[in-house]
Amino acid sequence: IVVLLATLLCAAAAVASSWEDDNLHHHGGHKSGRCVRRCEDRPWHQRPRCLEQCREEEREKRQERSRHEADDRSGKGSSEDEREREQEEEKQKERRPYVFDRRSFRRVVRSEQGSLRVLRPFDEVSRLLRGIRDYRVAVLEANPRSFVVPSHTDAHCICYVLEGEGVVTTIENGERRSYTIKHGHVFVAPAGAVTYLANTDGRKILVITKILHTISVPGEFQ
Repeated sequence: IVVLLATLLCAAAAVASSWEDDNLHHHGGHKSGRCVRRCEDRPWHQRPRCLEQCREEEREKRQERSRHEADDRSGKGSSEDEREREQEEEKQKERRPYVFDRRSFRRVVRSEQGSLRVLRPFDEVSRLLRGIRDYRVAVLEANPRSFVVPSHTDAHCICYVLEGEGVVTTIENGERRSYTIKHGHVFVAPAGAVTYLANTDGRKILVITKILHTISVPGEFQ
């Protein structure tokens, strides 16, 4: 029994020494060395299990470091790609300050029957467009057989029927006027005038583009 105990103690000491040397050599050994030394203070029959736990902890730490490094590399690469795309878009906008696509518009009203999209103020797009900062552009879309409720804005509006047909009514100073409109027609809605319209076509969408001349705050309307 004494010989067996001595053998086990020697084996545990050898494993502990080997584990500590290996960690000191490969990882700087501070945390692993402390773990191994803590195992040496345990009873001899608990040391193998303690050393195994040290190995598992070190393995988990290495895997965690690897994941963090991979995330840092991927995050850095994606952020750099995003910055490059933004810079390229800014350069394109600077080269073409007069070109606006659908993404340039902000949707301010939306329902199952249609929507209203508004272009950003011109002076926010480019300094070259400061001369028309009092003007805004909007696009109204009304689905087939839909009705746009009466409303008014604090801006003069020139409207062009881009697609479809319908009926528009304006009420100004107590006088009501109704017009049949279709593709290519232009009508005016003065600031403060109540306007409502209907898409009378059962198949086509009614699209009206608007040029709004703001009268209070330049480029702002409600």
